[in-house]
Amino acid sequence: MTETTHQQTPAAPHGDGAGTRSPEYRLAQNALRGLRQDLFQDPFAYRPLPPRRTDGPFVRRLPGPLRQAAQHLPHAVVAGAALLALCVGAVSGGLPGGDVPALLSGLLCALPIVATLVRPIGAFWLSLAVTPVIAVINGSGWDWPWMPGAFICHLTVLVVVALRTRPRTAAWMWVLTAAYAFLSDVFFGGSYYYTNSGPMMVTSAFALLVVSLWHVRHTAQQEVTAQQTVTAHERSRRTALEERTTIARELHDVVAHHMSVVAIQAEAAPYRVENPPPELERAFATIRENAVAALTELRRILGVVRAEDYEAPDAPQPTLADLDALLVNVRGAGLDVEKAVTGAVRELPQGVELSAYRIVQEALSNSLRHAPGASARVEIGYVLGGLGLRVVNGPAPEPSLVKPSPGAGHGITGMRERVTMLNGEMTVGPTGDGGYEVAVFLPVATADEGDA
Repeated sequence: MTETTHQQTPAAPHGDGAGTRSPEYRLAQNALRGLRQDLFQDPFAYRPLPPRRTDGPFVRRLPGPLRQAAQHLPHAVVAGAALLALCVGAVSGGLPGGDVPALLSGLLCALPIVATLVRPIGAFWLSLAVTPVIAVINGSGWDWPWMPGAFICHLTVLVVVALRTRPRTAAWMWVLTAAYAFLSDVFFGGSYYYTNSGPMMVTSAFALLVVSLWHVRHTAQQEVTAQQTVTAHERSRRTALEERTTIARELHDVVAHHMSVVAIQAEAAPYRVENPPPELERAFATIRENAVAALTELRRILGVVRAEDYEAPDAPQPTLADLDALLVNVRGAGLDVEKAVTGAVRELPQGVELSAYRIVQEALSNSLRHAPGASARVEIGYVLGGLGLRVVNGPAPEPSLVKPSPGAGHGITGMRERVTMLNGEMTVGPTGDGGYEVAVFLPVATADEGDA
């Protein structure tokens, strides 16, 4: 332990004594570093004021020409403040407003305000620099150290620069303004009967505090909006993953059942033939081995999506044959629904039957939530090459005792996942009479295509 201590002690000079400095010293060092970065590092950098956004709740309601003109509203406000400072600076001094010194005083008051449009930090330093010059020009003025035009100029510059930067910069500008006011009152304010340093500091502190609170609120709103966007994206992604997990479970159950049947039939087939040739026995044995291997691999790959608490359903998965029971249940919930079947009814692959049933179920659930009291129609078309589904509901009656209960929008996502899995097509959207329609086509290979 002694050796280790002796080895670490000489390391303090390498870090400039950072380990022995107090937290107060480090705090002051960080503050001065912030002052240098905000007000001394390239203060006259060219940073033009960007146009105002026109997607706000009020501006976007304006007509086209006014909306375009609203882009330059901040520039117009700054120009108006500069014009006001010019007029006040020219007429408020002891000299007549029409001579050259009065005009020069007004121009000096307006120049820093105009500079905030392109060089905000430089405008602050320029405002501090012209303040004593204006006081000298208006030598017989009664205000010190800020003449009326200079008072308006510096206060406007503080607010505009604070709006364009950040709260830390606003705090440092106020501190430097207070330091200037103190030095001017102590060393140069003896011949003046009145000093307006107090009103300047109080007024600027209140204005900068309001601007800083606006900055904090604006930053918080941006963070909340970004978080809401991320949350919505993650919610949609999670919903898609959950739906894919459910589909994978159902697919596992369907395919595993058929592969098990293939394996059992391949094992029992040789016993159904008297004296089967060895080639046939070997062929059935190979079929059984491949079926068992495929079943094992399927369970290994698709079985990983099962949650630890997932239990396989005891009852068989629903098909279109169970659709009548679903419609009876929906009618009991208050939805007047009818079913129409066209084409030759035939048995379809179990995955298609299950997906079609789930799509109709979700579409009717959406009708119950979004259009309570409306009527709905389920159309099933058995066509060559596939199955067509159409679920359409009318508008909700007005007035209605039951209010709509909008969901999270995940039902449409789940239906699209099922349709995509089967390489089908799906269209959804409102109808002309105010209702809603879900149309789906699920392709089914014909016997000839299956043989090929």
